[in-house]
Amino acid sequence: MTNRPIILGIVGDSAAGKTTLTKGIAQFLGPEDVTVICTDDYHRYDRKQRAEIGITALHPDCNYLDIMQQHLSLLRTGQPILKPIYNHSTGEFDPPEYIKPNRFVIVEGLLGYSTRGARDAYDVKVYLAPPEELRAQWKIKRDTQKRGYTEAQVRAEMLKREPDSDAYIRPQRQWADLVVSFYPAPDQAEGNGHLNVRLVLRPNIPHPDLTQVVRNDTTHTDSPIRLGLDRDMSKPVDVLEIDGHATSSQVTMLERFICGDIPHLLAACNRETNPELGKVTGTTGETLQSYPLALTQLLIAYHMLKATQLH
Repeated sequence: MTNRPIILGIVGDSAAGKTTLTKGIAQFLGPEDVTVICTDDYHRYDRKQRAEIGITALHPDCNYLDIMQQHLSLLRTGQPILKPIYNHSTGEFDPPEYIKPNRFVIVEGLLGYSTRGARDAYDVKVYLAPPEELRAQWKIKRDTQKRGYTEAQVRAEMLKREPDSDAYIRPQRQWADLVVSFYPAPDQAEGNGHLNVRLVLRPNIPHPDLTQVVRNDTTHTDSPIRLGLDRDMSKPVDVLEIDGHATSSQVTMLERFICGDIPHLLAACNRETNPELGKVTGTTGETLQSYPLALTQLLIAYHMLKATQLH
């Protein structure tokens, strides 16, 4: 077992679902063993300064990427950092925070894979890629309810940010070990808890052999859990698809198979002992259970635990 922290990266555009994904993974691994860091804290300018300069938070020049990279390197070797804090509510900076890494470190944010040095710090790299129309719904909901914006302001900001999203955020997909895309079924609206997920599993890291429990054939679209081959950014990949209407028994079989590869995980591999696994807030504020989300969180946690055995 390695003594250094295992570091997970979760990168995606604004409101792509990074925080929701992180919560369940941290719950599964044990909150006392997890340090969560947001790379948005490394913004160079506050909200007022960005407006005056005419730069978006997504642009590399708007972030201290060199300090972020240095801090990731320190965390990887188990050393503490004095991390800046960007307050999304006020748009200003709060006093920095002394952070000592726990056994696991989850690093979420916009530009986490933007430098070679930063990418080298991660054991597992995830990229979130929901359809843009769904991400827009999520961003409008979050920024109007939690950050004090009007819908018109959010839409105007997204329009202004689009060139930087295209130039700097989406290209980071190429560095990910897993690409996660939640999407609504063709015959329904958003419906949060019933979103499907498409997981691109790149051969950069050893994934569990799911062919033992999932039919390796995406042509059988009647099955709620499917495995197949595809190409992503012109490279061959495995693709695991899980529909929101999958039943508890179908999901449990896959969960137990994933957990069974790491024996001491099996006891913890259920939603009763991990209540945050697969939990998502619905459109009217209710808490819903999403099996695709739960399986995604579990698979990522599996990779983090596997990394403790490989290093």
